[in-house]
Amino acid sequence: MTTAILVRVQTADVDVGAELARLEVLGGGGVASFTGVVRGGGGLQALELEHHPGMTEAMMTRIAEEAAARWPLLGVTAIHRHGRMLPGQRIVLVAAASPHRAAALEATSFLIDWLKTRAPFWKKEHFADGTSRWVEARAEDDAAAARWDDPESLSEMIPGKRSGEQIER
Repeated sequence: MTTAILVRVQTADVDVGAELARLEVLGGGGVASFTGVVRGGGGLQALELEHHPGMTEAMMTRIAEEAAARWPLLGVTAIHRHGRMLPGQRIVLVAAASPHRAAALEATSFLIDWLKTRAPFWKKEHFADGTSRWVEARAEDDAAAARWDDPESLSEMIPGKRSGEQIER
């Protein structure tokens, strides 16, 4: 199965509807997506994302290719913004199209877990009082990404699979 992979890093907002429509026309039975937005609260006025051009796109492409290798996908989209964003604005869209919903849903979860922990982005929060701080990696995000490294945890997420049983993709 050939998978259509689209990876972009951009400053512009993401047209979620257009991106999902691009996946829908691939003829699969399901399209799943996750859209991340800048959280508000705590006096946060803006989130600034920096990246390493070339390296970031390459890692995002490897992550998308890994998803395509693990699940029967017709299409994968991974779009991440960089620059300064305000609370409520979109940061990231990951989406997957597959003949079956379970594969699309699992691949989407995998994509955001690995993108959040493995793609080279740096986040800086800017607050109303004039202070700013770099965002540290979170143990919860690392744990979420690590579950995809453990074949035992994968078998628990696939309906009808038992622990220790061979996982077929």
